[in-house]
Amino acid sequence: MSLTFLVTGGAGFIGSAVVRELIHATGHRVVNVDKLTYAGNLESLPLSVTESARYRFYQADIGDREAISRILDETQPDIVMHLAAESHVDRSIDGPAAFIETNVMGTHELLEAVRRYWVALSESEPYRAHRFRFHHISTDEVYGDLAPQDSPFTEITPYAPSSPYAASKASSDHLVRAWRRTYGLPTLVTNCSNNYGPYHFPEKLIPLVIINALAGKPLPVYGDGRQIRDWLYVEDHARALIHVAMAGNAGETYNIGGHNEVENIAVVRGICDLLESLKPDKPAGVQRYADLITFVTDRPGHDSRYAIDASKLERELGWTPQETFESGLRKTVEWYLHNVEWWQRIQSGRYRGERLGLGS
Repeated sequence: MSLTFLVTGGAGFIGSAVVRELIHATGHRVVNVDKLTYAGNLESLPLSVTESARYRFYQADIGDREAISRILDETQPDIVMHLAAESHVDRSIDGPAAFIETNVMGTHELLEAVRRYWVALSESEPYRAHRFRFHHISTDEVYGDLAPQDSPFTEITPYAPSSPYAASKASSDHLVRAWRRTYGLPTLVTNCSNNYGPYHFPEKLIPLVIINALAGKPLPVYGDGRQIRDWLYVEDHARALIHVAMAGNAGETYNIGGHNEVENIAVVRGICDLLESLKPDKPAGVQRYADLITFVTDRPGHDSRYAIDASKLERELGWTPQETFESGLRKTVEWYLHNVEWWQRIQSGRYRGERLGLGS
């Protein structure tokens, strides 16, 4: 059965991976709704996606309830996957207001638009309304952090967000669950571990280290670099999200993790080792990529360890990641080496200046 997926934030890092997976690996239709802020990049969607008859794009803000309602009525989605969010922790520390506006208020406006659409669908097409799902994609950062001896986060771990970003995502999670409990909206929530892979915005750790190393620039590592993250390859995450949207039980929460707990310093050194073999011709003056590692002042409230227990997802829905951290990191480094123009256009700002005028 061919369904229509409406994906908010479909020009972002994870959202674009979901859109690519839906178009390339399924027969479903895709409606991509993205405001195109700095992190939204339509160049993350190749022509094989954008020229597909099953793909439509709308430039719209999830906080604009009227615009979202119009898009819902026009496209009649069976599943809404909500990925649109401000997501960079450092940016949330410097300017938290944008995170509250998008992640909290924007989610509220989206929920209300979707609720109106779902109620109308229940009256006109009860079968479609019964299978409709609102899938909210969140993060493991809502749980706070873990001590080395603590068990990984589960779906019932109490929330204890540390950063403005995490707090804003925790707030949106609570809103989604409240709309389920109060109004009966058929919702799903997933909380994922740290994503990495192709098309990752260059301000994030892994692409930043790759790009800086290629330029012979310092590789900044917060504190002592001993912070631990559970790394999830973005294409694995996209496959998991689609699987949850199709097979998950309404009202449930599922944690998605890559089973890859790695210290940040080990990630950086791993990238350096890969570059030694994949790109041995280094910038002038660089003997070893690892010589570029530079420890910098830790950021405020930096969580020490994240780890996801994804056993519920595996047990109930049969999903496991395909990539190990080693295989995924190699694919990621190779992608950045082969797609220099993509990230150079982001660095120069050209990717923003040339997308103006794009509409639905």
